[in-house]
Amino acid sequence: MSKFVIVTDSCADLTAELVAQLDIKVIPLTYLIDEKEYCDDPMNPDMNAQEFYGLLRGGKTATTAAVNVGTYTEVLEPLLAEGNDVLVLAFSSGLSTTYNSGVIAAEELREKYPQRKLYVVDTLCASLGEGLLVAHAAHKRAEGMDIDAVRDWVEANKLNLCHQFTVNDLFFLKRGGRVSAATAMLGTMLAIKPVMHVDNEGHLIKVGTARGRAASIKALADRMAETAIDPADQIVYICHGDCIDDANKLAGMVRERFGVKDVMIGYTGPVIGAHSGPGTLALFWLGTQR
Repeated sequence: MSKFVIVTDSCADLTAELVAQLDIKVIPLTYLIDEKEYCDDPMNPDMNAQEFYGLLRGGKTATTAAVNVGTYTEVLEPLLAEGNDVLVLAFSSGLSTTYNSGVIAAEELREKYPQRKLYVVDTLCASLGEGLLVAHAAHKRAEGMDIDAVRDWVEANKLNLCHQFTVNDLFFLKRGGRVSAATAMLGTMLAIKPVMHVDNEGHLIKVGTARGRAASIKALADRMAETAIDPADQIVYICHGDCIDDANKLAGMVRERFGVKDVMIGYTGPVIGAHSGPGTLALFWLGTQR
């Protein structure tokens, strides 16, 4: 096995079990509720997902903070000092300054550890889309690829990591500036649900609408049908904002329609969920294009 450390951030929304299984390191982001800071650490969360979404449903608002340069340095320097090469796979630069902080920290650390390889990749991915890309990178490492080959594979394939999702409450997107107040009000009245994706620049973009929750869930599977590459050989990821029944319904559709190898279901973490809200549902797979 090729020896190097893969580092990502908690916006990848990987479970503690997957973090351990993939043998990766996760840098937590933070969020604030009622001026109290919480750490989004998958290995030791300050708050579980059910409690977090319960607070949002109760009217609480969460604000989030990116990983800063100092935190990157604190995590990466000990790894380099121990003699490791490091590949950082960062949350989309189209949604956060986390990647930019990683680049700055890496530039400083390369001067101190010139004998080590340290790469920072902008995944242009979010939530379990980022997580699925990280998982593929970890599997490539386990197959024997060296750090340069894995970095190159991620760069070559990241725009094939498809993200499709819908939300149940448009007012969370309104607060984040993703939809207008009028759109949120009208959409709520008419039960219109947006279907959105993360585009090639890593931005959150609306690609369609569906009338009602059932139609919006079906629309996610329909999008996968349009682009999926060899779906029967894929493990796809689904994340949800505390709506496990809908996630299981979508998983059933995907298994029935595409005969996928497996489906992994996890929570949309608090940093992403603060902006998308309870009832968020997303599907991630490898496709011909985003």
